[in-house]
Amino acid sequence: MTLSAADLQADDGSVSKKKRGPRAGQAKRRTFTAAYKLAIVEEYEGLTEPGAKGALLRREGLYHSHLIDWTRSRDAGGLDALAAKPSGPKGKSAAEKENDTLRADNERLARELAKSQTVVEIMGKLQGLLETISESTDTDPGSTR
Repeated sequence: MTLSAADLQADDGSVSKKKRGPRAGQAKRRTFTAAYKLAIVEEYEGLTEPGAKGALLRREGLYHSHLIDWTRSRDAGGLDALAAKPSGPKGKSAAEKENDTLRADNERLARELAKSQTVVEIMGKLQGLLETISESTDTDPGSTR
């Protein structure tokens, strides 16, 4: 086995601006415009020669499942259904996120306050009980004072 010059290159430790993070070496997911999807579906449906549909898929680098999904979307709602769906977290604005955080903090603090109030109530009852016990031992007829 022979090694090429590319195999022998040492890593100099430098990091280019484009390749950072855990997915630096991975390809980016392809996205397709609605117009492209519609054009490919129409071209695919227009092909009648044996092997032409497979050739189209190979030429475009697509899978049959792409065409199935795109055809269903087109049939369900026209061109708008073929438009790219937004990716990432489902749309909460910064204000909504802050409200959720504040609401969670408020609920946590309310639970802590309820616990503290319960402890104060129990301590008050305990103090009353200890005073009662102390008074009863002071007024015992058998005490030697």
